[in-house]
Amino acid sequence: MVAGALVLSDGCRFEGELFGAIKSCSGEIVFQTGMVGYVEALTDPSYKDQLIVLTYPLIGNYGVPNRSSRDVKTNLSKWFESDRIHASALVISSLAEDFSHWNASSSLNDWLVESNVPGIMGVDTRELTKKIREHGTMLAKLVVSGIDPEIIPWNDINSRNLVAEVSTKGLVTISSGGKPRVLVMDFGVKYNQIRCLVDRGASVTVAPWNHSPDISKYDGVFLSNGPGDPMKCQQSVAIVQKLLQADKPVFGICFGNQILALAAGGSTYKLKYGNRGHNQPCVHVKSGRCVITSQNHGFAVDSSSLPDDWETLFFNVNDKSNEGIIHKNKPFFSVQFHPEARAGPKDTEFLFDVFLETMSKTNSESVSERISKCLLSSNRTSYEPVEGIKKVILLGSGGLSIGQAGEFDYSGSQAIKALKEEGIKTVLVNPNIATVQTSKDLADEVYFVPITPHYVEQVIASERPSGIMLAFGGQTALNCGVKLQNSGVLAKYGVRVLGTAVEAIESTEDRKIFADKMAEIGEKVAPSAAASSVAEAVEVGKSIGFPVLVRAAYALGGLGSGFAHDEEQLERLASRAFSLTSQVLIDKSLSGWKEVEYEVVRDAFDNCITVCNMENIDPLGIHTGESIVVAPSQTLSNDEYNMLRTTALKVIRHLGVIGECNIQYALNPNTEEYFIIEVNARLSRSSALASKATGYPLAYVAAKLGLGKSLVHLRNSVTGKTTACFEPSLDYCVVKIPRWDLNKFLKVQPQIGSQMKSVGEVMGIGRKFEEAFQKALRMMNENCCGFDPFLKPVNEDELTDPTHERIFVIAAALYQGYSVERLHALTNIDRWFLNRFHTIIHLALTL
Repeated sequence: MVAGALVLSDGCRFEGELFGAIKSCSGEIVFQTGMVGYVEALTDPSYKDQLIVLTYPLIGNYGVPNRSSRDVKTNLSKWFESDRIHASALVISSLAEDFSHWNASSSLNDWLVESNVPGIMGVDTRELTKKIREHGTMLAKLVVSGIDPEIIPWNDINSRNLVAEVSTKGLVTISSGGKPRVLVMDFGVKYNQIRCLVDRGASVTVAPWNHSPDISKYDGVFLSNGPGDPMKCQQSVAIVQKLLQADKPVFGICFGNQILALAAGGSTYKLKYGNRGHNQPCVHVKSGRCVITSQNHGFAVDSSSLPDDWETLFFNVNDKSNEGIIHKNKPFFSVQFHPEARAGPKDTEFLFDVFLETMSKTNSESVSERISKCLLSSNRTSYEPVEGIKKVILLGSGGLSIGQAGEFDYSGSQAIKALKEEGIKTVLVNPNIATVQTSKDLADEVYFVPITPHYVEQVIASERPSGIMLAFGGQTALNCGVKLQNSGVLAKYGVRVLGTAVEAIESTEDRKIFADKMAEIGEKVAPSAAASSVAEAVEVGKSIGFPVLVRAAYALGGLGSGFAHDEEQLERLASRAFSLTSQVLIDKSLSGWKEVEYEVVRDAFDNCITVCNMENIDPLGIHTGESIVVAPSQTLSNDEYNMLRTTALKVIRHLGVIGECNIQYALNPNTEEYFIIEVNARLSRSSALASKATGYPLAYVAAKLGLGKSLVHLRNSVTGKTTACFEPSLDYCVVKIPRWDLNKFLKVQPQIGSQMKSVGEVMGIGRKFEEAFQKALRMMNENCCGFDPFLKPVNEDELTDPTHERIFVIAAALYQGYSVERLHALTNIDRWFLNRFHTIIHLALTL
């Protein structure tokens, strides 16, 4: 490797190793907080001649797609946001040279070499980001070792008209014959903005930044994103001023928002360090709804400078900067964020629909009315205002059991804390004295009685609470609450269920209802059916096709579940499951697929966020509680990450969840195909992990939301100033490893699968996966010194039919020369993780 250094204009120097093209360069240095999307960021023209610092430390994991693939409708590059890399250089902490993804054709390093763009790794990007935040955006040089930095000139990109450098040089027709006809003023347009227009049937013509069009040929004008200072584009401002006189619809994004504001008579200013990332919360002024947005800009509109006939459309919840403007009477509007969001969330892509509807004049609604209508859609749950709540019963999880232990003590304790802050008396029902939540002076009253309808009804009759919370005590509390509701006990005593309604809970617990609910919104669950007898289960298994997964309904931790490869195994598993429940679920086996889950939070005002996503290292077929889990996901591309995120929000809104829940997916490792496995409409074991991994207090926030609070008005517990309506962006990774104690259980087989056997879990945090993984392994027990290849002998049967100690068999196999490909064939574990394991063993051999 060639050494290099990053030299800042204030004299600071960061050493590292160069990758990509080995060359020096200079420009403006900025940081971007997205955890995915390095391909999209590098090809975004808005990053023209900037050195991009990616705050997430693990970059290159999923490689780079094929450069020659074209989009069918537009003939534009399918996977990129322009025809080339526009950034001057890439600054990262760690580069994954061994990428793994079905859609990758090369590594990030090879792509940068091909594009003659340098990168530097090994930089303390956390310290560098802190410096940029404190100092503001500054100039920087990337210098190859041995070269005098003084001979490389500083490059003040904001002194140039960058738009003129990235804009098309002539009129380009992307699609013709469609309606409406859209003129795109190209200030540095991202391809996905064009795709969003063409996909909706528009005919698109792209024009240079200084082109004066014949507006009569078009039905509307789109003002694209772009780099640099909008004040350098006075020619564009004059053109837009003329276009506004035609009163035809105008829609702007990012740089286009600034140009529209200048054309309207407003002004812009440079932000200290800009907003660049995928998690910026923006509030729509009229509806009060908060949306999570993708952003990349260093300048902003001064809202106070807008003329009287213009008003703010959106504003940033955190820094209060302008995020959009709209004319009060005419069809002109723009946003500072990126609704097309590639990379990033697509929560506001509907703005393209609003633009096209405005051009087609299909109804008489104003632009403002259409936007409000989209944000206040039918997904908004009818949630009665929470008033007069003086006392609340909280159901704990009862005695410790596999799948239901300390994590629910954490959730319940957080909920009690949230309720007490609101001056509400708390009554806890939990027979387990060995918990934090039953400690003296936490809850106001504690009943050490079993969590069953019989006993809880007696507590209700005695305490006469106003409300009850069911989501903080695991499956035990949930099942008890459903029975209390259905038996009429809660109605009898006038007790309101706070948070997710029982009807929504039942729709997630009953497999048939859940499948029907998902079909209503065009989402798929794995082919499955419920059975109420062993004979019916066998018939269902035959109709779905073996192998199948057998699960007990309303059960915790995969209790009573297993995979059946024939009728005999199915009969045996079904008989066992019916000893636990009256309904058995038969699912098509997706063993070998990736398992991914998202923690989702939603309030009564339909503000909805995903707080954390996690990926199982073990493929589907092993219960999440038995699997090694990493947060955030490591092998998902931007398209996959945000596809599943978008689905999560759609599903949770449709179900009507209020508070926190968990959604789990099966993702095909070779395509973008996915199935929804299940939704847990409560705090889960994963919720506790996600809270600790991100610092976001899920249980605390969920309790507040159950009281009717808005996510927007709750504060971020870390900063104490910014809103809780945000999605944490990590600059580290977390690895969770289960802990087993099988020696204490008689006749228990060591094999792990769909039924949970672990009794706890440990968590490691690090800037690199290997670091977090090793830390977690060393916490499993005092005798484990990490990824030790000498603890277990190589046994291929144990690799294909895993036990709780398979990870050490993998270590032994790598030590003995097994290739990553051979281990992938035996285990179905993604090659990226296996390569990380190989790195550890290779280092051990080297030492």
